[in-house]
Order: sequence, then C-alpha cells, then structure tokens
Amino acid sequence: MFAIIFNTLTIVLVIFIIIIAPFNYIIFIENIMYFCHMEQIENDKIIYDKNVIDFVTVSVEFCAILEGEEKLPRMEWIDRMLKILPLLYLKASLLPETENSFGTIPEIFVKEEDYSRVELRVSDIMGEEDIYLDVFIEDMKYSDRPISAFISENIADIYQDIRNFISVYQFELTNQMENALGICSNNFKSYWGQKLLNVLRPLHALLNKEYDMADESFLNQEEPWD
Repeated sequence: MFAIIFNTLTIVLVIFIIIIAPFNYIIFIENIMYFCHMEQIENDKIIYDKNVIDFVTVSVEFCAILEGEEKLPRMEWIDRMLKILPLLYLKASLLPETENSFGTIPEIFVKEEDYSRVELRVSDIMGEEDIYLDVFIEDMKYSDRPISAFISENIADIYQDIRNFISVYQFELTNQMENALGICSNNFKSYWGQKLLNVLRPLHALLNKEYDMADESFLNQEEPWD
C-alpha cells in the first residue's frame, strides 16, 4: 500500500515538474518582462519630456558658444551670455523630478583639460573685467566684505555639469539618461544655479556700462530749467 502511495506521489511530482512548473516559470518571466516594459515607458516619459528636450536644446547652444573656434569680441560674447544664461536657468527650473536610481552611473565627459580650456578662453575674452566682487558665495560666512570671484571660473563650473549631461543625450546612452538628468537637476539646485545667478550681475553691469555713461553725458548736457 505504501509503495502505491509513494509511486502515485512520484508521478504527481513528475507531472508538476514537466507540465505545471514550466508554465508557472513562463508566467513569471512574462510578468518580469511586462514590469520592465512598463518601467521603460515611465522612464521614457521622463527622459523625453518636453521640458527636458527644451533644456537639452538650450544647453547645446550654451556649450556651442563656449566651444566655438571663433573668438568673439567681449561685448558680443557678454550679450550672448546674457541671453542664453537666463534661458538655461528657466529651463533647468522646469525639469521633472526623477526617482533615485541605482542604475548605470553616467559617464564623465568633461576632463580637467576641457574645464581649463573653457576657463582660459573666457578669461581671455573678459580680460581685466573677469574679476568681480561677490557676496553670494560660501566664503562670505567668514568675511564681512565682498569676496573676489571670477566670471571665467563660474562659467566653467556651469559648463562642466551641462556638458556632462548633454553628452549622455548626444551619444544616445539611454540607460544613463535618467540618472544624468537627476544629477544635473540636483546640481542646479545646490550648486551651479546660484553660480549662474551670481555671474549675471557683473555681465549685466559691463554690457550696460556704456549706456549708463551715455545717460550721464546726456543729463550733463541738459540746460537747467528757467
């Protein structure tokens, strides 16, 4: 009797292994594939969001100005910066939130020599006007006076984050895009967003200096009222 029961259980187990287990395994695989597919759809919604594409577009233009072979006259370069930087800030502020992910770490494209090249290029364009006094920097907590800062250094800092980000998109590294977006967005909030705002003030003052001088000259030429 015991042998009959044992044989019956063995047959049932074999049937389960041969027929039912593979079926459950297939369902399990299908569920994983469906989950991955849905996750990819959600990921695509973020990395190809309209606000992200707008940010990429402005970022490409910003990098093109800094990487161009032609050396622009100082006032023309300042004028371009004053047009592109506010756009860059606006588009960065509209980026969608990303989930913290432990996926592929984005590649670092900007090397030390790339950073230095941009910094030196901007410094060469700005000349003696590269340095300005700033109060919105970390070292101000230890000082009661404005601290010297450099337009070229701030621009290079912004460039480093922006170039690393858009390179992931330009090389179509899809598996790195969401993480790259999250890193760039977080750095905007905690780091380069403030640097961008800091550098707008001296650039604005430099571009409009000639207009201020013209206004003063005009006022000095006015005849006093009778």
